[in-house]
Amino acid sequence: MPAVLGADLEVPVKGGRLVGYANLDYAASAPCLEPVSAAVTAALPAYSSVHRGAGYASQLTTARYEQARHTVRAFVGARPDDAVIFTRNTTDATNLLARCLPAGTTTVVFDTEHHASLLPWEKSVRLAPPAFPGEAVRAADAALAGIDGPKLLVVTAASNVTGELWPIAALAHVAHRHGARILVDAAQLVPHRRLNLTALDLDYVAFSGHKLYAPFGAGVLVGRRDWLADGEPYLKGGGAVRSVGDDTEWHDDPEPRHEAGTPNVLGAIALAAACDALTATGWTALVREEERLIARLRSGLASIEGVRELSLWGDDHPRVGIVSFTVAGYSAREVAEVLSGEYGIGVRDGKFCAHPFVRHLLGEADGGCEDGTASAVRASIGIGSTQEHVDRLVEAVRDLVNR
Repeated sequence: MPAVLGADLEVPVKGGRLVGYANLDYAASAPCLEPVSAAVTAALPAYSSVHRGAGYASQLTTARYEQARHTVRAFVGARPDDAVIFTRNTTDATNLLARCLPAGTTTVVFDTEHHASLLPWEKSVRLAPPAFPGEAVRAADAALAGIDGPKLLVVTAASNVTGELWPIAALAHVAHRHGARILVDAAQLVPHRRLNLTALDLDYVAFSGHKLYAPFGAGVLVGRRDWLADGEPYLKGGGAVRSVGDDTEWHDDPEPRHEAGTPNVLGAIALAAACDALTATGWTALVREEERLIARLRSGLASIEGVRELSLWGDDHPRVGIVSFTVAGYSAREVAEVLSGEYGIGVRDGKFCAHPFVRHLLGEADGGCEDGTASAVRASIGIGSTQEHVDRLVEAVRDLVNR
């Protein structure tokens, strides 16, 4: 496994002691891999502007930036003619696509989505959380069948709340049967599983570097060129134009068309380095270790009275390394603060930018959500997570419940 920066971080806990930090907040932002840091460090001495400079440093930086684009394309198994547009993050990527949709496009989206996939659309049909994967496919099928004109299905590949995997291949098939396209939010999938856009027949994929061990402010939108080439430039400025005079001639190529100004070159280099590092490690080893740790975490939490794991499709449904839960008698913020302040454990508490979904999962049993305050605790793992981190969390929650 590649090493992560901060693996030896020590943090203060109650009483003034220092303990090794148990980072269980990967779903929010993953730590930086050492190969990613090394790639950025190697690029810095020759860092310069890209695309229009004649100097050696500019030419070298341009080559590195464009190579990053090719690396990302290969990482997601994109088609040779797919556009790879560097953005700030997944939210930026989905908003970019939203600005490029043909006039009158209707978007179909489930209420289980992250706000980045739920909010950017001008015209949308919202679907209720499905009771099982087949219902998700049937609901999308029915919704798309009733829409005339251009249509786009938007769905996550792995839930940022429960970690559960969605049937994106089946959903892509349904979308295409109705002449629609599909956008997959892969932010929580690509750090944990291999994704092949071509094999799955996806039209667009978006994800973030900061969740992929490359926290340098870059994300990406990958997909079909036509809508992106016809859409209004996302940013209007230098690099997006062929010429400016009485009339402005914009680039037809969607990559420069939507990357106006000086891009985040180091972010793109970092993102590509993370893709290379995960590919070199091999998905079999990564998945095996993650599944071992997440099974240990889930079984440990399940053994504690008063702890409830949130799930849409049941305990046996496949998932990535994310577990959200509640603890009877404690608010999520109280649990997170105790874990941090007394045990040196970092988790996330709240609604995880998925308010409708978390409200659905919590329901009336956890104090209701009518006042908008009910929330959950989320623990998430990745490269650098250890069995000791998992066991420490389980025992800390057990101690809290037994107070």
